[in-house]
Amino acid sequence: MGGSGMGAGLAWVLLAGAIMAEIVATTSMKMSAGLTRLGPTAVMVVGYLIAFGLLAVALKRIEIGVAYAIWSGVGTAAIATIGVFAFGESMNTIKLVSLGLIVLGVIGLNLSGGH
Repeated sequence: MGGSGMGAGLAWVLLAGAIMAEIVATTSMKMSAGLTRLGPTAVMVVGYLIAFGLLAVALKRIEIGVAYAIWSGVGTAAIATIGVFAFGESMNTIKLVSLGLIVLGVIGLNLSGGH
């Protein structure tokens, strides 16, 4: 896609950074207590700005369907895991299998060659 000068490897690094920023932002949203705590709310806003900015740049080289599926799928699995271990949220067999299916879907899209 295009002659942006950005290598495909860098695009994947930027996508990984977008995922990490989104995970931090979403965790901070939980910690903000409904946006009533200033620190976590500020981290949330900055985290989402970084996440979407990095995702936008990564999309110069990665197909949107693949990038967004990976970004949202990995983020969903990570947040569900953080919810269980950091916030004491429930986990059962159906949730665990469903998360596994999300991860398998992300792997399948990645293997489909959307680079």
